[in-house]
Amino acid sequence: MNHGIKQRKLNRTTPHRQAMFANMAAALVKHEQIITTLPKAKELKPIVEKLVTLGKKAKADPKTALANRRRAISIMRDKDQVAKLFDVIAERYAKRNGGYIRVLKAGFRYGDAAPIAVIEFVDRDVSAKGKDSGPTQYADEAEYKAAQEAAKAEKAEKKAKTKIEKGDSAKAKKDAGAAGGKATVRKASQRGK
Repeated sequence: MNHGIKQRKLNRTTPHRQAMFANMAAALVKHEQIITTLPKAKELKPIVEKLVTLGKKAKADPKTALANRRRAISIMRDKDQVAKLFDVIAERYAKRNGGYIRVLKAGFRYGDAAPIAVIEFVDRDVSAKGKDSGPTQYADEAEYKAAQEAAKAEKAEKKAKTKIEKGDSAKAKKDAGAAGGKATVRKASQRGK
């Protein structure tokens, strides 16, 4: 009998798989749409839908709110995203009975031809995608452009310096090669005599 094959193992150990789905669930709650492989998306869907249900139960029954929030934190391991899940997303889907997530096939990945899917919330907030995707290096666009110009100037300067060095070394090699070539010819002619 085939017991214990309810979900895909995805070639990972149990703790690795749990950590991966915790990170993916947090990313999905944060951005409300992510792109991943099709098997991962299909496995992530029930996990996130159960988390949304926990949020809805917490809204319906304040006595279980703290316990449900702690359960969600233990699964997702991201307090900020659990707060968004319970305060924003659970409220958004209060009237909907399940089916909070959709998985759309999105072709195949260039490199290994893995099937790719887009997993997203059904009534998602479009402005949430890419919002606060991590620390940015530059405060504004002008600072970014100035840093790019400085990098280009530095690269051009380095290239010019390398070209000068190569030019000198090429000239030295040419001189050495000419002398070495003549010496080789003399030695060959001396052996022949």
